[in-house]
Order: sequence, then structure tokens, then C-alpha cells
Amino acid sequence: MEEHSYSDPAEFPKFSRRRRCCGQRMQLALLGLATVLLWAGLLTLLLFWHWDTVQNLRQLEVTAARNVSRVSKDLERHNGDQMAQKSQAARVSQNMEEIRAEQERMKAQDSELSRNLDGLRLDLSNLKSLNLNERHTALRSLERLQQEVLKLWIELHTSNARTPGVTPGETLPPILPIIPTVPAMAPATTLTTVPATAPTTVPVTATTTVPATTPTTAPATVPTTASATVPTTAAPLSLSSTPGSTCNTCPEKWVSFQRKCYYFGAEPKRWIQARFACSKLQGQLVSIHSQEEQDFLARHANRKGTWIGLRDLDREGEFIWMDKEPLNYSNWRLGEPNNGGQGEDCVMMQGSGQWNDAFCGSRLDGWVCDRLATC
Repeated sequence: MEEHSYSDPAEFPKFSRRRRCCGQRMQLALLGLATVLLWAGLLTLLLFWHWDTVQNLRQLEVTAARNVSRVSKDLERHNGDQMAQKSQAARVSQNMEEIRAEQERMKAQDSELSRNLDGLRLDLSNLKSLNLNERHTALRSLERLQQEVLKLWIELHTSNARTPGVTPGETLPPILPIIPTVPAMAPATTLTTVPATAPTTVPVTATTTVPATTPTTAPATVPTTASATVPTTAAPLSLSSTPGSTCNTCPEKWVSFQRKCYYFGAEPKRWIQARFACSKLQGQLVSIHSQEEQDFLARHANRKGTWIGLRDLDREGEFIWMDKEPLNYSNWRLGEPNNGGQGEDCVMMQGSGQWNDAFCGSRLDGWVCDRLATC
């Protein structure tokens, strides 16, 4: 070996080149091995990545299938809900149509009921108007009948007073200025006259001279001119007792004020009953012509309502006093007269003193009569 170590220096470069070639080959081999190992690692990594990717893909497929199944179920459920909603919408639409049809029927029924109600109101109004007209006609007929009876009563008692053999024992009728009329089958005229002037003193039993031509028996017509003296039990009216004169004598239970006498009735009466009650007392329902007279009556009148002698029975809206004087003073309540109910033709004084037109058939607790005071 030593011989080999100490070889010829000429052979050393050859050995050195050979050794250098072996080193390069080793390096190339190592480099190739490293490359192979690197590629093997890469392939291994690729295999692992592929396997992992395949696993992930499988999991994704399973998850996707599960999701697809869930989505399919949700879609089916949604479709079922949509079908149910459509069915419910169809039912709601049908119900709405039924409600609209019912509303149309109700509107038609309301319209028919409204027409029927209008017809009933019209019929009721016509019946009410007819009833009021009939009542007014009946009241006016009754008033005219009572006036005719009163006139006949005056004529009868005047005739009895002038007939021989008949003792006058009845009083004069309550209204002296009335001029009675006689039926056409027995034509005659009866005139009641009162002297234009009266003496300063009048006896308690007054006399009235009545020249008249009256048939004594029926059917024969025998004109007779007589002068009858008929006694009266109450102080008679005197046409000379006008306001401003010195006459101030009133009967018992009558109240004197400004040369007129007033009687305050306290029994419930209708207007026509109060009118004839005043006639029986030889007076008439009160006529008011001044604020002083109104204040006096308001102090003494019934607080629940009092009839006075103002009415528009003959012509609606044309009010007339019982003494035929014009309506030169009024004390209407606000909004009156309004002819409420198309039948308020008589006037009352309320507790406040204001006037109101009222139904003549109503019963009032108060009514006031007046007459001129006597001398």
C-alpha cells in the first residue's frame, strides 16, 4: 500500500480527474435522488390532496344531497302552503263575494225600508193633517153651533119676555152685542140696541129695552112690536164704560184694573170651554192692548199657563182678539208663533208672561176673562 501511496506523480492528475468525475457523478446521483424524492413527495402530496379532495367532494355530495332533499321538502311544503293560501284566498274571495251580495241585498232592503218609511211618514203626515183638519172643522162647527144655540137662547128668552102671559124669570145671555139671526123659514129681524149714553147711576137690577119684530107662534107669522124689560142677576155690560171713563165697578170675584174687570179662572179647560165660561160670566176671554195690562195679568195669571182671547182660527197667521180690536200689542216668546204641529191656533200666556200659540184642544189650568167696568 505504501507503494501505491507513493506512486508516480505523473499518474496523480489522472487519478485526481477520475476522482473528480466520481464526485460529480455522485452529486448528480444525489441530485437525481433528491429530485426523485422531491417528485415523490410532490406526488404523495398530490395523492393526499386528491384523496382529501375526493373525501371533501363526497362530503359535499352528501351534504348537497341532504340539502337538496331538505330544499325539496321545503319546496314541497312551500308549494303546499301556497296551495293552502290559494285555497284560503279562494274561500276569502268567495266570502267577500257573499258579503258584497249580502251588502247589496241589505242596501236594497234599506232602500225599500226607506221608501216604506217615507211612505209611512207621508201617510202619517196626511193622517195627522186630516185629523187636525177634521178636528179644526169639528171645533169650528162646535163653536158655530154653540154660538147659534146661544143666539137662539137669546131670541127665545127675549121672545118669552115680550109674550103676554109669560113671566120673565131668566137672565139675559152673557154676550149683549150679539145680533141673533132667524132661520130663513121664519123671516124676522131682531135688533138689540143699547142707549149710546148711560145715566151716572145704574140700579142693581138693570133693564134693557129691545124693540124687535118676532113671531110669537110657529108656523104663523105675527109681527109684534114690544118693549121687553128683562132683569139680570149680574151687573150687565155697558158700552159706555170705555177706558178713560169714570166707571170702575166690578162684580164679585172680579179684579178691577184701569176701568176693566178681570176674572181669573182656575179650572182646567180647553180654549173653547174657557171662551164660553167667560160668556156665562158676562165677559169674554181677555184682550191685551198695553204693557201695563200685560204686567198686571202676568202678576195674577196661573203659572202653569193661561188662555187669553187671541186666536187665528179663521185664517192661519191672522190673529184676532175677542173684542175685535187690532193686534196693536204683543208679547210673543222668541220663535213664536210657530204653528207647531200645524194645529196651534189659540194663544196662551205662559208662567213667564210671554205668549205662545198652542193647540186649542189642550187643557190649561188658567184662563182670564175681561169686561168693561160699570158706572
